[in-house]
Amino acid sequence: LSNVERGWAALLPLDSDRSARRIRDIVKARLGVSVGVIISDTFGRPWRKGLTDVAIGVAGVAAVVDLRGTPDALGRVMQVTEVCAADEIASAAELVMGKSSGVPVAVVRGVDPSWFRESSMREIVRPPNEDLFR
Repeated sequence: LSNVERGWAALLPLDSDRSARRIRDIVKARLGVSVGVIISDTFGRPWRKGLTDVAIGVAGVAAVVDLRGTPDALGRVMQVTEVCAADEIASAAELVMGKSSGVPVAVVRGVDPSWFRESSMREIVRPPNEDLFR
């Protein structure tokens, strides 16, 4: 455990999507702006060294953007590309928040406007029949 006092643990939200929606609603009520909210946590990946941040809760931003059926840069139709938008944004935000700086929030600008929609972490998590580790 890191970033907590010895003998303590920082627990994840029971429903991270719900927590993200609550934060989004509070920002809207207090500031009058609609924002996408991503709650993230550190993640170790099989077969790779190093840690990254991944989304564990989303509100107002796409968890996954499906690009299948759209043309790539050379005009070929993409067959399998699904961008995990929430994870990519979470990882980009971590670059400015840092692992140990105590900065809990980052504002990410320049995200494709089509990525702002309601979604849920259910879009990211593979069903058991597609899970490579079960």
